[in-house]
Amino acid sequence: MNALKIIPLGGMGNVTRNMFVYEYDNEILIVDCGIGFPEKYMLGVDVLIPDVSYIQKRLKEGAKIIALCLSHGHDDHIAALPYILPMLDAEFPIFGSPLTAAFAKARMADHGIEKEVLEYDETRPMKFGKYFAVETIRMTHSVPDTRHLVIHTPEGSVYHGSDFKLDMNPVDGIRPDFSKIATIGNAGVLCALVDCLRVDRQGWSPSETIILDALEREIRDCKGKMLITLMSSNIHRAQQAVDVAVNHNRKVVLVGRSIEQNAEVAQQLGMLNIPKGTLVQKKHMDEYKDNQLLIIIAGSQGQPGSSLVRAVYGEHPLITIGKNDKVVFSTEPIPGNGPNVYETIDELSRNNIDVSYSDIDDDLHVSGHAGVVEQQLLISLVKPKYLIPIGGTDRHRVQFRQMAMRLGYDGRQVLLPKTEQTVVMSKGQASQGEEVPLKDLMVDGLGIGDVGNVVLSDRKLMAEEGMVVVIIPMSDGVWDLKRIAVVSRGFVFMKKADEMVRAIKEETTEILTKEGKRLDEIELKRTIEKRLTKRMDALIGRTPLILPVFYEV
Repeated sequence: MNALKIIPLGGMGNVTRNMFVYEYDNEILIVDCGIGFPEKYMLGVDVLIPDVSYIQKRLKEGAKIIALCLSHGHDDHIAALPYILPMLDAEFPIFGSPLTAAFAKARMADHGIEKEVLEYDETRPMKFGKYFAVETIRMTHSVPDTRHLVIHTPEGSVYHGSDFKLDMNPVDGIRPDFSKIATIGNAGVLCALVDCLRVDRQGWSPSETIILDALEREIRDCKGKMLITLMSSNIHRAQQAVDVAVNHNRKVVLVGRSIEQNAEVAQQLGMLNIPKGTLVQKKHMDEYKDNQLLIIIAGSQGQPGSSLVRAVYGEHPLITIGKNDKVVFSTEPIPGNGPNVYETIDELSRNNIDVSYSDIDDDLHVSGHAGVVEQQLLISLVKPKYLIPIGGTDRHRVQFRQMAMRLGYDGRQVLLPKTEQTVVMSKGQASQGEEVPLKDLMVDGLGIGDVGNVVLSDRKLMAEEGMVVVIIPMSDGVWDLKRIAVVSRGFVFMKKADEMVRAIKEETTEILTKEGKRLDEIELKRTIEKRLTKRMDALIGRTPLILPVFYEV
């Protein structure tokens, strides 16, 4: 018996790594394809991406991807495309709004992938495959051109309401399409997936337009350069920064690849207006006095290596931050990025640089996510039979269920699927389906999925305790015990250096003498690692990573 399956391949209880599969019979519709951000213990990991093993399995079984639909242009919804598309090895169309499509194409082009992203037909439902049709709803968020999706299936309509707010006074004047939402709701909606990230915020999220007054206030007493850092996709906020610069006769400089790339795309689409003569290329900024410049710079999350962080630590080739300059953080840390952001702010403060951020000036940032009143209004318009909170942590999902129950929903109508759990819709009823095994796919340099817990554990150990390499030469199968060498990295022996080297050589010699003929090379290495770890812990109370190396001379 056919049924509609909804599968969150990015997991549930995550704010990022958004990717949903809608499956009916042998047809698969994908919504979003975003990255996640590594935890602090994930040393050397660049980004996390959704696990698409389930889709790969279904493709081998004869299923077909009929389309991939993008809701908006944030990286946690589009930036996994260059990693995921080669893994799927299938041809299917990708759709987005004009800005979202352009951002997605740019992300893929950065990785050498030339893939067309088509623009939605906003005038009618688009038919995909035999079973699916999708129509879009104009929505407001912290990136322009955001869309909610209505997915029509044989089991009923599903409202996919990813990241949103109901901004009644948006910077570009384009409000949410309330009329269309109400029309969809009156026609009947089986289930709505709704962004729940700000359910713990009472009231209505403030309009993006209030940022203009805050930036005006900040620039008035700035005697030097004004540096504003924000999310690179927040084109509305960038526009307000440009407007402030124009009002105060300052030139605008864009610094950071993501800022420069997104601004160029938005200008081409007419969504960012920078008056002629206002924009100055960063390499020419030294031709102007500091008080003639407003710099929009990437690095609002304190990312190591970002333009802002390099400038803060005096490592940027073009940007220096002086005593008369001001740095404004017009954003809040993404969950997990707080330490990096506050370390950057602390460094500025230590150097007596004037820095403003939302903890001390709460109007420097407004959320792009709906507060509880907006969520309630959306639910009232859509009127779904079932609700699935998405885009928030587990605490947000539970709070959302409690809020929905106050609106009259039965607890069984608000579904909280766990990671790996499938939701099945059949004959108007929702139930728990099969579990889909998911794992953390980590992108490390150019490698995908080749970093696991063992590698992370080793990296953590090396970072905290250092590494000791024991080099053991051999000739014609005979150990040369007198030439054992010890090399350390990130580990200081201090006064006990000679004693430690002698102990390492003695312990290694004893193991090879007693066990060398009985154990194979792998077991020998394990034995050396274990024995040396215990010996060093006993002598100096530290346990660096031990790496025995055998080589033929």
